[in-house]
Amino acid sequence: MPDVSRSVLITGASSGIGEATALRLVKAGWPVVATARRPEAIAHLAEAGCATAVLDVVDEASLADAVAEIAAKHGTIGVLINNAGYSQSGALETLPMEKLRAQFETNVFGLVRLTQLVLPGMRAQRWGKIVNISSMGGKLTYPGGGAYHGSKHALEAISDVLRFEVAGFGIDVIVIEPGLVRTRFGEAAAGSMEHVETTGPYAALDAAVARITANAYREGPAGWMVAKPVAVAKVIERVLNATRPRPRYRVAGAGLLITLRKVLGDRLWDALLARIYPQPRR
Repeated sequence: MPDVSRSVLITGASSGIGEATALRLVKAGWPVVATARRPEAIAHLAEAGCATAVLDVVDEASLADAVAEIAAKHGTIGVLINNAGYSQSGALETLPMEKLRAQFETNVFGLVRLTQLVLPGMRAQRWGKIVNISSMGGKLTYPGGGAYHGSKHALEAISDVLRFEVAGFGIDVIVIEPGLVRTRFGEAAAGSMEHVETTGPYAALDAAVARITANAYREGPAGWMVAKPVAVAKVIERVLNATRPRPRYRVAGAGLLITLRKVLGDRLWDALLARIYPQPRR
């Protein structure tokens, strides 16, 4: 495809999956533009051969400026990897609405707006790939994760709609559903619960959510299910090289847990969770 730009824009590239993907793709010869809110957080990626740009997915001006700058320097953005995101934890009744809105601003609305900005260029060259980093949490839920799961379930639906809408322009939309990946995600999710009260009907649940979330990504009995970020990066590289990629790819134990959730059904899944988390009650 001599006339097609294959420039790769990655959001949230300062660490974890985004960082691992940027390093792997640039090593494989892809022209990578790694982005983050703070330039110093991605300076090491510039040293590794990536182009870098400042991009804040919740700032409209930042999104527009970054896309214009990247297009001017590197041509049309041919691949968009929507990786930026975080998990806001806490029982829904106690969750301040501004935190719920912030969760969707980052995980959903910013992602959609950035996608809107890059699509005209992809359509013009009749080729592009949009890779949305979802989660097994877009197919199942855990207590205390209503905000995060809601955002990832929304991303799954949006991706399905978008896949149909842009397929005729030669653009693929692919969803990556990681399971447990050893990054700072768990600590950040646990740290998002500073609003939690130490007393009240949900105190025990929220305390358990913070503890289990932080520990889930560390070595332990379930350590065999926790993958390194490079495992996801390898799948993304395979997706970009595929002529006809699948709509979804599950990584790092996600397939096993999503299947278990489907097999158990609603009541048995709830019963299983009740053995792990203290269920609020009178």
